[in-house]
Parts: sequence; C-alpha cells; structure tokens
Amino acid sequence: MKQSPYPVEQILGMHYYVCENEGIQGVLREQAEDFIVHEINDPVESAPSSGKYLICKLEKKNWELQRLVKEIAKILGVSHRRISWAGTKDKHAVTTQLISLYDISETDIENIHLKDVTLTPVGKSDQQLSLGDLQGNRFEITLRSCVSDDLAGTVAQTDACVKTGVPNYFGIQRFGVQRPVTHLVGKQILLGDYREAVRTYVGFPSDGESEDVATARTDYLSDNDPKIALERLPVQMRYERAILHHLIEKPDDFEGALRSIPPKLLSMFVSAYQSWLFNMGLSHRIGMGYTLSEPVLGDRILFQTGKTDIITESNAAQATVLIKRGRATICLEMPGEKTVPTESLSEKYITDLMEADGISYASFQKVWELTGMSFKGAVRVISVSTTVTSEVCDDTVRLSFSLGPGQYATTICREYMKADPVRMI
Repeated sequence: MKQSPYPVEQILGMHYYVCENEGIQGVLREQAEDFIVHEINDPVESAPSSGKYLICKLEKKNWELQRLVKEIAKILGVSHRRISWAGTKDKHAVTTQLISLYDISETDIENIHLKDVTLTPVGKSDQQLSLGDLQGNRFEITLRSCVSDDLAGTVAQTDACVKTGVPNYFGIQRFGVQRPVTHLVGKQILLGDYREAVRTYVGFPSDGESEDVATARTDYLSDNDPKIALERLPVQMRYERAILHHLIEKPDDFEGALRSIPPKLLSMFVSAYQSWLFNMGLSHRIGMGYTLSEPVLGDRILFQTGKTDIITESNAAQATVLIKRGRATICLEMPGEKTVPTESLSEKYITDLMEADGISYASFQKVWELTGMSFKGAVRVISVSTTVTSEVCDDTVRLSFSLGPGQYATTICREYMKADPVRMI
C-alpha cells in the first residue's frame, strides 16, 4: 500500500495505490491514438434484422459522446433522446462502440459526414441500448516519456500486482476530467438546493481552464448575473450556456435551468456523488489495513450469480474460500433509496459522510422528478484485476488489457504511473 500525494486524488477519494513501487510517471493521451478503446459486445452476426431501433457501430476520435450525439441528431433532424448507447467512452481517444437510433433508416445514416466519425449499421432491435448493455472494453494504451531506473522491471512488477487486484476506484473522468465537480453538483441536487447546484456547475473554476473562463466563472459566483456570464463563456460550453439562457428568460428558476440540460447528465451528477462515496469508503477500508481479498465481519460479498451476502462469524471461513476460488468478491454498497445499512465499518463511514452532508437514503428517492431516473443503490466490487500484456521500448510503455463494464482504464494506468492526474487526462 502506498498513499497518493496528489490533492485532487485525495479530494476524490482515491487515496491509495496497492503496488508499492515508485511508478514510471509518463504521460497518457499525448495523442488520441495513445488511448484506443474497443467496446466488447455480443457478436455482430447475432444482431436481429428487424425492429424499431437501428444498431450502428460508432468509431470516433477526439469527440465527447454527448456532443457527438447531438450533432448526429441535428443532421438527422430528430431529438438526441432517440439515440442511446451502452457505455460512455473517453473524449481524447480513439473509440469503437455501438449506439441505437430510434426509427432511423440505413439510408438516413448515409447523410452523416463528420470529421473523425464513422457510423456503420450492423442490425436492428426491438429495444434501445442502455447503459451497461456491454460485456466490457478492450484497451490499447501507450504511456510516453516514462522514467524509471529499471523501467522494464517496474512494469513487470506492476503487471503482477494488477493481475492480483488493485482498488476498483471510479477514475477522475467520472467526476469531470478538466473540472472534477460533478459529485459536488450531485450533492446539491440531492439536497434540493438547485440554486447552489447551478452555481457550482456554472461557477466553480478549475486550474486547468483558461484565465478568461476561470474569471468568468468566479465572477458569476460573485454577481450571479447570467447575462454577463453568458457573454463571457465560450460557445462550446453548451450546457453552462443553456442554463444561463434559461435564467435570463426566467430569473431564479434554478430547477428549470437544470432541466435545460440532458437528463442523462443530471443523473450523472447524482451518480458521481455515489461514486465519490464509494471511493471514500474503499479508501477508508484500505486505510484501516484490510486487504482487497480477505473479508472481515460486516463486509458485503457478491457472488457470480449476482446475489449478495453479509460476512458473519458463521460464514466467514466459507466466504474466504469462495473468494480465493474467484466465485465471490468483496463489495461495497453505493447508497440509494433501497440501501439497507450493514455493520461494515466502511459502509458506516459512508453513512457518516452522507449525514455530514445532510443527505439521507430517502434523498435519492426525491431526485426522480428532476432526473427521471431511480437511484436504488448498487453494489460495486472493491478490487479490479486483469492480465496486462505490456511492451517496453525506450521510454515508451504499451499496455493491452480488458476490463468489465464500469471499470476504468485510468485506475489501472495510475498504478503503473503514480503520476499527477493532470498527466493522465
């Protein structure tokens, strides 16, 4: 175990590394081709030939998915809500994934011509794709300008460590790559403080932004003038600008302003708060000296069948055997309206964090009206492991590995690099 020295990781709950070497530093995403993602789905041959939803393979480079979906919808002359997907992929990357489009023909797709975008029909379905409808992702990652007295040896050590298991943190992109504030917005939404949610999303500045943008955000926090902020924020900040447009037309309607941005984005704010709680609970568990593979009383465990159980004195020995055999894993509950607290010290810590923020389990039920999504609570395994194929050439390291849905490649990369997160975005 090794503690992260970086304030942003501390704030986001990513307190520890499990691999104890010094890391290789380096830079991730020096160019888009350094981060290649292929979504793992059922074979294309199995895609049905009929249905209201056209399934397409989407290949993109340097595109944020929400923005691209809106551009595609604009060309097609339809609402972006008719387009859905199984997983949100990175912007500064080369990615391949499936999307579904409601009541769109293959001929319509031929009219889409966007730079660094290829859209290929592969079948039809009676159902749209939804988040999680994928088997996982395959990554081809290149780390450049790496530094180590024994680069090959350090990489080999980390290969072995990652194969055993590292903390299954939500990566920094879950909270906003340039401006990690989504969990803070989610907290304010859960509190029902929509004014402060807007102020945080529009006004919270980041060190990674230009001085003009940071100043515009800070000024908005000071004067609360949406018209001035709208004049200063660049056009590419479409969601902030949509909120400000609404406030100019309907001052003080902060709930309505939030509704002016996509429901999926609103739900991601709340999910980010859940993710922050998970990261904090996992780091708390590691900080207490517990391993990722040995259960303690009160732990939740997740079986391959999807069922869960709680570790007690009577089942601890059997559960330990099942975990060693890979038939069960230790998990933490990301709290929601259906969460039933356990005796787990880490989950109690999560509850304490919620109470300190003024949030209860019932708070997750109240956000349905705003987001259109339910937050019942879900379990997430505390460890992620994978077999990495690595290649070292001079100061460049190439990593190839697969991960399951909801697992972050940057979580693996940070164990190799141990670098400032700014070098990973």
